[in-house]
Amino acid sequence: MSLTFYWYPKCGTCRKAKKWLDENHLSYNEIHIVENPPSRDDLAHLYTKSGFEVKKLFNTSGQKYRELGIKDKVKTATDEELLDILSTDGMLIKRPIVTNGQKVTVGFKEEDFKEAWL
Repeated sequence: MSLTFYWYPKCGTCRKAKKWLDENHLSYNEIHIVENPPSRDDLAHLYTKSGFEVKKLFNTSGQKYRELGIKDKVKTATDEELLDILSTDGMLIKRPIVTNGQKVTVGFKEEDFKEAWL
């Protein structure tokens, strides 16, 4: 099973996830989420497959999230509007995102990775 791994190399959580994928001998195509962020259509697909609310795809601890006041926008914006916002900057997206096209994990929790990818 080949995975797509959206990550930001300076992110400690992303590095932990990459190490876990490597230790479990999972093949993946790694994509730098800031240099090559997912398109709006890709984000819509990831959102649909993840089963999460769109707001769960935001990197709420990020500086951009705070600078742009997205916390307030999330309360009233539609899912479509939130996807538009997410698609403007890879730093707004919670990471890492791992997908095989059918399943999606967002962030890194070892138990979630075991359940989804082993």
